[in-house]
Amino acid sequence: MHLTPELLLKAYSIGIFPMAKSRIDPDLHWIDPDERGILPLNGLHVPRRLKKTIRRGHFDLRCDFAFDQVLLACAEAVDGRQETWINPAIKRLVSELFDMGVAHSVEVWRKGDLVGGLYGISLGGCFFGESMFSRERDASKVALVELVLRLSKGGYQLLDTQFTTPHLEQFGVVEIPREDYRIKLSDAIKCPAEFPIEDIPQKERSAFLSGT
Repeated sequence: MHLTPELLLKAYSIGIFPMAKSRIDPDLHWIDPDERGILPLNGLHVPRRLKKTIRRGHFDLRCDFAFDQVLLACAEAVDGRQETWINPAIKRLVSELFDMGVAHSVEVWRKGDLVGGLYGISLGGCFFGESMFSRERDASKVALVELVLRLSKGGYQLLDTQFTTPHLEQFGVVEIPREDYRIKLSDAIKCPAEFPIEDIPQKERSAFLSGT
């Protein structure tokens, strides 16, 4: 069966998502974890050192400016991560979702170079965080904090991280049972939300950090 962007969104709406075993695997496999990682939008924890980095304006932050570059960076093999789950089929589908306005990127730039970022899929008031990358210290962490700021600003109810790791747990990511997740998902996708892509003033960003 040829998987379309519309079918992919339907899958996300019922709590399942595709992954490939490797970036060269031609097949997709549907994932429905017993435990689901989520980051409560009112439960973000930002380490003190990272707050200082963000407040200093060390990086420039943009959204949807270089989506394809972010997607390719998330899919590539790097030191410490020789394999990824983003194969050509996923690249195609996600690129089509971006063209439809339902996939978004958060990008971290430094001196004109893209040094980190993440991308995900938006459905109602739920944002499905898909993958992130970093080419400079703290870049992906800054992207995650920026994502939460924008989701909070845009009226989102749920940030799905799919899984959790010790790295994500330091920011407040928790695991919840599949059935609890599905209830939250059903409620969230009914809520109107809009992903804000405009520039956010540094003063507003600093105020947000004060609450984390």
